Amino acid sequence: MSNYKFPILFFIVFVLGISNIFAQKAKGDVKHPILSLDDQRKFDYYFYNALNAKSIEQYGSTYDFLQYCMKIDSTNANVLFELGNFFNSIQNKDRAYTYYKRAVGYDVDNFYYNMALAASSAERQDYKDAALIYQKLINQNPLKIELYMYLSEVYRLDGDLLNSIQALNDLERTMGMNEKITIQKFKLYSALNDKKKAYAEVQRYIDKYPDDIRYYILLANLYLQDGKNKEAYASLSKAKSIDPEDPYLITSMANYYQTVNDQPKAEAELRAALFSEKTDIDTKIGILSQYIGILQQGQQDLEPAHLLLDSLMVEHPQEAKFNLLYGNLLMLQDKKKEANFQYRVYAESDPTNPVGWEQLLQSTDVDSIDALIDVCKSAIVYLPEEPLFYFYLSVGQYQKKEFKEALKTLENGIVFAKDNPRLLSEFYGQKGSIYYELKQQDSAFVEFDQALKYNPQNLGVLNNYSYYLSLAHKELDKAENMSSITIKAEPTNPTYLDTYGWILFMQGAYTTAKIYLENAVKYSEEKEKEVSAEVLEHYGDVLYMMDDKENAVVYWEKAKEKGSESKTLDQKIKTKTFIAPNPEK
Repeated sequence: MSNYKFPILFFIVFVLGISNIFAQKAKGDVKHPILSLDDQRKFDYYFYNALNAKSIEQYGSTYDFLQYCMKIDSTNANVLFELGNFFNSIQNKDRAYTYYKRAVGYDVDNFYYNMALAASSAERQDYKDAALIYQKLINQNPLKIELYMYLSEVYRLDGDLLNSIQALNDLERTMGMNEKITIQKFKLYSALNDKKKAYAEVQRYIDKYPDDIRYYILLANLYLQDGKNKEAYASLSKAKSIDPEDPYLITSMANYYQTVNDQPKAEAELRAALFSEKTDIDTKIGILSQYIGILQQGQQDLEPAHLLLDSLMVEHPQEAKFNLLYGNLLMLQDKKKEANFQYRVYAESDPTNPVGWEQLLQSTDVDSIDALIDVCKSAIVYLPEEPLFYFYLSVGQYQKKEFKEALKTLENGIVFAKDNPRLLSEFYGQKGSIYYELKQQDSAFVEFDQALKYNPQNLGVLNNYSYYLSLAHKELDKAENMSSITIKAEPTNPTYLDTYGWILFMQGAYTTAKIYLENAVKYSEEKEKEVSAEVLEHYGDVLYMMDDKENAVVYWEKAKEKGSESKTLDQKIKTKTFIAPNPEK
């Protein structure tokens, strides 16, 4: 059975045994209607079909079947829960909450319904309600460790830090000591300004593992964050007595000196390791990488790392690994042009290593198609069996509308991708897009099918394939199934929402189509700050079919203002009538 997607913090696992899908017992004083045999048969039929449609990810049909169930028995908790899942999957949180609450009202002890309601309550910032539900579930399921984490989090979000800590203490009694729990408790005690208890949490690990350098460094870094520099130095000194050459210790010592505004000693600490003849190049790279990470995490100036890298590059002029690291540092600062130069030095110094060419691709300006093509062609000269560069070369040629050349490039490169199913899927998907541009629709669909054999979850292919099928008025059930996978994976992606809504529209499921197309407009405005002409026209189409003709024309006119290339849009606006697209054109 396929699950709808929930926010990761409030992860819910939905498992219903088939033996009790249709059975529902009244809880407490709640009464359910007694259905006639005929109504019960209808209800079971519709609910079974709803679950079947959900299992093959046809969410439009799922919603319609659940609505039929509601007309027969609006008190059935299973139906209410599934409707809550449906609205949660399309980000309609208020309606999801309403259905979850009703489901729990009719089945108060159901674990999954309560989990969904607690998660929904927390998203609505009803933290006290969420906490009560999680506490009830813990009482019923004391060994489910995730419940303690959820309870602690909602207490924290509600500002009840003592109870948040207590929930973590209860969890530790269940599962034992855990570093992540300890760090979280440290943060909570720190927020309460109870530093003594905060540091005691880390000290427990030092007491238990006195020879493990990690915990001394961790404690020192926490002291530094709180401005306890003397305590930090003492802890680092203890770590140094255990392993003075530990790379992370060296960077932590440098961070300490930098924190106390002793830049010379910070540099001296790093230079002692970085410029020692005993330190090999890879260790130097590791130390400097960790140092850059510390600076970045602390949102500190990256200039000291620049200076050290400059010196190392003078010290080791033939060691291009430093150019690679320098390129990475520049990318952190969003200096793509400068990074591109460093990556090119690295790539040309070791041209048979794909890493340099791959980094060159990453740092190439997205608008510079010729530069992209140049990098790929250069890489192919030295790495003729690396399929990735053929793929991106074809992307550049596709963008320049050199479709036949792009197709030839893909044919040349695909033979080297046989051991990489995901990349093979991208190759076939790209071939499908090219054939579609060449007006060879049947060949395009064959390539899309092949792409999905290698990666059934290729979202780009699923979206394009399903949309092209809908434009051709072909295999709409197949198109809906494919498109539903994309919105399950990315429920706020405007492109995927538009495709799915349009397919439902083509199937005549206008009520459900409107929900998805409305969300496509909403998330286009929120995420992309601009709604495409295509989305606007589709939304106008569904408004027309929902007998909101005045607003339909408004959205058609908006689509025209956006520069729509639709062949029927002008006629729609002129006649104020929906005109179906011609699949032959």
